[in-house]
Amino acid sequence: MADGESGANEQSTNDEPILDAAPLRHIGATQVRVSGDAERTTTDRALLQWVDPRDPELADRRRVRDSWRVLRIQSEFVAGFDALSGVAEAVTVFGSARVAPGTPEYQMGVDLGRGLGEAGFAVITGGGPGAMEATNKGAFEVGAQSIGLNIELPFEQHINPYVTLAINFRYFFVRKTMFVKYSQAFVCLPGGIGTLDELFEALTLVQTRKVLRFPIVLVGRDFWGPLVDWIKNTLAADGKISPEDLDLLTVVDTPEDAVRVVCEKAVRP
Repeated sequence: MADGESGANEQSTNDEPILDAAPLRHIGATQVRVSGDAERTTTDRALLQWVDPRDPELADRRRVRDSWRVLRIQSEFVAGFDALSGVAEAVTVFGSARVAPGTPEYQMGVDLGRGLGEAGFAVITGGGPGAMEATNKGAFEVGAQSIGLNIELPFEQHINPYVTLAINFRYFFVRKTMFVKYSQAFVCLPGGIGTLDELFEALTLVQTRKVLRFPIVLVGRDFWGPLVDWIKNTLAADGKISPEDLDLLTVVDTPEDAVRVVCEKAVRP
């Protein structure tokens, strides 16, 4: 089951990170590891690992374990719903964990988080380093709610020090549900496979009308341009998607433009 604790102090708006300080509310079905040792396996991996059905003992063991695993999955959904139920307006931001502080891409994340926070949005990220940390930092600096949804990985990923509400997940699919359910928009900074995964899942949900009025913004025309060209000149040109599907994405050059698009297109209470 999930453990939760909350501090009573008000959030500071200075540049001091608050990791391990009282305002950090830390909730999760799994704890963030601080040992520095690589994780040998993960709960997701155990769930998805193939077991030879011709071995009756292993097959029966898998059936029993998977049946009990449903309760663990349920507990993660409950913990996430409980922790995020009070978030009124939020934007989820994705981007590379490999972006280094002091680089233009890192500053882009800081500016984006700051702009979204000043516009009245909470910021949700994966809670890790790089672009995620940068965006949380920008939101934290202006006193906005800075949320990190961390995931159990085969290697260490600690919650960055600018998160004021941290929730840890074992299962990617539970975490993905929270990203969409509690956001009014997605903004993607330059990123890798994880960013693309979240981007295309969001596009699928909007295209199939599982979510409505949900802007998806890509920041950095030079980075995202080739992907958008491929979607237009290959997918659309070959009839694999409808021409109107091209309107599901908005590509901008600056964080300021991204904030403007979100404010114009997102549904706000």
